Amino acid sequence: MTGGVAVVTGAGSGIGRAVARALLERGYRVALAGRRAEPLRRTAAGFDDALVVPCDVTSPESVAHLFDEVRRAWGRVDLLFNNAGTAAPGAVDEVSYADWRRTLDTNLTGAFLCAAHAVRIMKEQDPQGGRIINNGSISAHAPRPGSVAYTASKHAITGLTKSISLDGRPYRIACGQIDIGNAATEMTDGIARGALQPDGRVVPEPRFDVRHAADAVLYMASLPLDTNVQFLTITATTMPF
Repeated sequence: MTGGVAVVTGAGSGIGRAVARALLERGYRVALAGRRAEPLRRTAAGFDDALVVPCDVTSPESVAHLFDEVRRAWGRVDLLFNNAGTAAPGAVDEVSYADWRRTLDTNLTGAFLCAAHAVRIMKEQDPQGGRIINNGSISAHAPRPGSVAYTASKHAITGLTKSISLDGRPYRIACGQIDIGNAATEMTDGIARGALQPDGRVVPEPRFDVRHAADAVLYMASLPLDTNVQFLTITATTMPF
């Protein structure tokens, strides 16, 4: 799929930036989506085939604009990496309703909105089909203490992935999920210094180079559409998981 058209959400930092730049290096044309233009421009630096589209994935109008811009520029979508996400710390009796909604709207509804637009385009384009990769997280399997909103959103991503995978079969649309534990990004700097464990201890946790997560996404994306990695988990080897 080298040379295809990809959309990466949350492309202004962390895993999204690493994946977007890896795809650009592989020859993809990549639409970089995120809330702020300047971090997206930093991701795009040095590449001619990067399209910067500021986007709020919680807004149906903003997501529609994103995919309109991609179709206007390149006429199709071959790959969507649903990566935009946020978190609200706290147990079920501690998280505010506003933070719960913000987390679910970003992590789950945002992925749904982007997938819906991508699938519509993938159904209509010629040749038909494409691939969606959802960023699930280790929290799609097991919670950290005080992470009810984030964990609920990531468990829900697994259901979204399975449903898209099933519904996309007749149209050559593959959908898989990557669950990443402790990739070295700004988001996990605190974990490297010390993370709360279920037994109450605060323990520094190991991390791994985010490039390996990007390489895993590249592998999933490189497969022909008759082959799919449904779920892939990549973690630091000695992460307490």
